[in-house]
Amino acid sequence: MNQRLTMSEKNKALVSAFVEAINEQDWPRLRGLIGERFVRHSVAAGESSVQSAEALIAFLKMEFATFPDARETLLDLVAEDDKVAARHQFRGTQLGSMGPYPASGRVLDAAYLAIYRIENERIVEAWAEWDNLAGLKQLGHHSAA
Repeated sequence: MNQRLTMSEKNKALVSAFVEAINEQDWPRLRGLIGERFVRHSVAAGESSVQSAEALIAFLKMEFATFPDARETLLDLVAEDDKVAARHQFRGTQLGSMGPYPASGRVLDAAYLAIYRIENERIVEAWAEWDNLAGLKQLGHHSAA
């Protein structure tokens, strides 16, 4: 029981460090927190092409090009065994294009949920989902009707 608590706390600290590294755009630190064969699953905007640690870093760099002031906040963390569930808050101003959507200059302020799988003290897999339609409405790319 005590060992499980220790593992859970260690895994939550790893996810917290992961989010900090993203916010700081500290790619070498981030690289040390994730497994080489990291995979990110998400169907909110189509299945993700993130199938490696380097692909995740490239994805995040693109996200910062679109939202240069992006910031993630962890609202909740729940851990059990090798998984950590997180409720995140993302906030950023869209100053770059996002796929077919041009820069809007508007702020996206949205919560999303993620589950992280930990292996050998590294994040090796993530499932992240959010309300993509609500985000497009906030940015002015989709009408409220």
